[in-house]
Amino acid sequence: MTSPAEILSVPKPGWAQEDVAMLYDMAHRFMSEEIAPHYDAYEKNEIVDRSAWEKAGAAGLLCPSMPEEYGGAGGSFAHESAIIEAIGHVGVDGFGIGLHNAIVAPYILHYGSEEQKKKWLPKLASGEMIGAIAMTEPGAGSDLQGVRTRADKDGNQYRINGSKTFITNGQLANLIIVVAKTDPDKGAKGTSLIVVETDGAEGFERGRNLDKIGLKANDTSELFFNDLRVPTSNLLGTEEGQGFIQLMQQLPQERLMIGTTAIAMAERALALTIDYVKERKAFGQPILNFQNTQFRLAELKTEITIGRVFYNDCVKRHIEGGLDPATASMAKYWLSDLQGKVMDECLQLHGGYGYMNEYPIARMWRDARVQRIYGGTNEIMKLLIARSL
Repeated sequence: MTSPAEILSVPKPGWAQEDVAMLYDMAHRFMSEEIAPHYDAYEKNEIVDRSAWEKAGAAGLLCPSMPEEYGGAGGSFAHESAIIEAIGHVGVDGFGIGLHNAIVAPYILHYGSEEQKKKWLPKLASGEMIGAIAMTEPGAGSDLQGVRTRADKDGNQYRINGSKTFITNGQLANLIIVVAKTDPDKGAKGTSLIVVETDGAEGFERGRNLDKIGLKANDTSELFFNDLRVPTSNLLGTEEGQGFIQLMQQLPQERLMIGTTAIAMAERALALTIDYVKERKAFGQPILNFQNTQFRLAELKTEITIGRVFYNDCVKRHIEGGLDPATASMAKYWLSDLQGKVMDECLQLHGGYGYMNEYPIARMWRDARVQRIYGGTNEIMKLLIARSL
């Protein structure tokens, strides 16, 4: 197969040091050899085996941006990006280590006490613990101020009651950051983040593994908390009520991560499609020979190249501490919109075969759709951008 790198002549970004390139190569090899051969089974079972997580941990692919003293590799978001791009280029998009690495672990690093960091981060880095973050509820999606899950203090414990839905890694996760109201009368200022260790926890229940359109290999679940008791020491932050601010500070990285997936999958779709139209014939000649095909692919290559340059700039700014929330929202909405367009155009160029599940483009088309929804819908992204004008 034509590789994305072969068809996109994008200048090497300033943040792509040699160690980042080496990590990408290693991650690409790991995903190709350890995950891809089993991926159809993961899709069928609608869950990635826990053993795959443990192998990823042993290979150094979990928590690469966490400091070495907590079991990580001491890298930056550039290293996170390298792994997520490898997942997208290989085509094992339902392996949920991106959220584990670049969303869950940073909350503990940035807001956890020294004791919390030493307790949880090494286990996340090894794969002993799999992370999730429980934000969304049946009645609260992009509106995080509408969260109704309660965490009431009872001595030196919290009693957590409520339910969450659409939780990525929900069936496997045994460390879950729960967004809950510690003081419902204070609105956003009454929101806190509380870490729940699920192993042996009474009052914690996993609901069904939700039947999704795409990303079948990723377990996405309902979670229920019924008088679940956790120590008050599991609060993230120095005091209650900091949760909403913590979420707002970390959501730009989550949105940039969605952009990572978008650009990587778009690059793979284009590479697959170029290979297909070179081989597939119609009216006695390769489909690539038709001007319509050439023009469509020329447009897609141009737009993906623009997207890659924009994405690389966002990563550089993020590493340097200068990625503002509005630009992160632009990256999330524009790149995921581009991803959807690319998938649709590439499927069309496959003709009827593009609609067949045996061709990778069909799964990629399905998997891409949720990108415009989670992490804050693209409509919400436009509102956030408009507020910055």
